[in-house]
Formats: sequence, C-alpha cells, structure tokens
Amino acid sequence: MEEVCKFLKKCETYYLATVEGNQPRVRPFGTADIFENKLYIQTGKVKNVSKQMKANPKIEICGMADGKWIRVEAVAVEDDRVEARQHMLDAYPSLQKMYKADDGNCQVFYLKDATATISSFIDAPKEIKF
Repeated sequence: MEEVCKFLKKCETYYLATVEGNQPRVRPFGTADIFENKLYIQTGKVKNVSKQMKANPKIEICGMADGKWIRVEAVAVEDDRVEARQHMLDAYPSLQKMYKADDGNCQVFYLKDATATISSFIDAPKEIKF
C-alpha cells in the first residue's frame, strides 16, 4: 500500500473513474495519503464524483510517472470522522483554502479490497493487493 501511495504522489495528478448509470466518468485527482494503515483520497460532497461513489463505490484509478503507469481497482469507503478529514487536510495544506474538516463538504474515502498493478513497456507488471 505504501508503494501505491508513493506512486500516486509521484504522479501528482492521477485519474479516478466512477460510473453514473451506465456512463463511465473520469476526472483528475491529486490526493492520496495513508491514515490508520489505509490509503485515502479526498473530494467534496457537493461534487458529482461524491454522489457517484456513494451510488456505486467501485472505482478505478490510473496514473503515470517515470515511464510507468498504475491502475488501481478498489471499493471507496467513506470515513466520516473529522480526524480522517483533518489528516488529509494536514497532508495537503493547499486544500485548506477550499475545505475545513468540519465544513460539511470535505469528504474522505479509503480504498478497500484494492488491487494495484504497476506496469511499463519493459518490466513485468507488479500486482499489489491491500
């Protein structure tokens, strides 16, 4: 899991896919951090991505860095504790201009039943489950 988090941070921007009805939706994301031995991401409750993850928590993430790419399939589980939200805001101080841990909008999810695959054109794929 630590390797996956490190890779996502190296990407800076990765892409998160959800489903809305029968239509896939993909958008850029930039948050990833470990809290209480779980990999977390952050968004806002007012965003469509939040509603999509609530309706169908199965997500995929894809990003690229240093000639390698990562794909992560997982179930996004909301953690509604203020401590989890504050941890992410502390890890990403730039978010504090838009979110507060107790603003009713800041939302964090941890990734459950995750499988990450790191691939390149020259190395065999590496699979990481967490």
